[in-house]
Amino acid sequence: MPTSLVTGGAGFLGSHLCETLLERGHRVLCLDNLVVSTLENIEHLRDDAFTFVNHDVIEPISVDEPVDVVYHLAALASPVDYLRLPLHSLKTGSYGTHHTLGLAKWKRARFVLASTSEVYGDPQVHPQPETYWGHVNPIGPRGVYDEAKRYAEALAMAYHTQQGVNSGIARIFNTYGPRMRANDGRAIPTFLRQAIAGKPVTVFGDGSQTRSFCFVDDLIRGLVLLADSDEHLPVNLGNPDEKTLLELAETILRLTGSSSEIVFEALPVDDPQVRQPDITRAKQILGWEPTVTLDQGLRETISSLGHEAAVGA
Repeated sequence: MPTSLVTGGAGFLGSHLCETLLERGHRVLCLDNLVVSTLENIEHLRDDAFTFVNHDVIEPISVDEPVDVVYHLAALASPVDYLRLPLHSLKTGSYGTHHTLGLAKWKRARFVLASTSEVYGDPQVHPQPETYWGHVNPIGPRGVYDEAKRYAEALAMAYHTQQGVNSGIARIFNTYGPRMRANDGRAIPTFLRQAIAGKPVTVFGDGSQTRSFCFVDDLIRGLVLLADSDEHLPVNLGNPDEKTLLELAETILRLTGSSSEIVFEALPVDDPQVRQPDITRAKQILGWEPTVTLDQGLRETISSLGHEAAVGA
């Protein structure tokens, strides 16, 4: 039975990954400090092959058994969290990545870093290929997350080239689905919470800025395929179906049957104007591309909240 260690395993993405790995017959070690996650996400994983360890990855990690794959998902990915805990965000990307890469080296394990499309900043190239170096403000409010991930990528590559660690890098674009925190500050959970409550749906700017939304099942499948590969260079994982935030808000109102109005608020500092992955490498190297449409994924997400999508929408 292969053993996978998942940092941030009680979070949104981590809990779905733990679930998938168990279904694949893995033993799963789930590490999380529960600062921005919850045990509710993993309470259904009552399996002898599953072990939860309350641990902060900025501290050294000790594991007394073989490990085949290390998935490093621990991060303060929500603006609400990294703006509240900026130093912890930087430490998770630096110390945390050092410790998890050190563990992968010690165990001779495959290492998969969950990086982010935020390494591209406010991109000047569209769509964004992995060869694009980005346009990032290192001292802006988002810098404590963006630079943590950029540094983590540099670490993963340095451990690979100098220490021989079998590392891979997934650049994850906006992902959504069941178990997202309602108040994490990102567009889909915010719009859903507001629409279901009948409150105004708040769109930043004029809503013309774009994002590309990938359903969590598609994303997790991509992470596992990357782990199963021997690819070391970054690979974009995301849905290239680009939408404006205004289009997203209108879609959520339609699917929830909400009568909420859309209101516009000031654009946050350094908010990217466009975001769309070039997934050519993922298709070629992993044979991966998303299959779940935005409507399908949103319906499943809405259903998980106990609010049925509007009939006939």
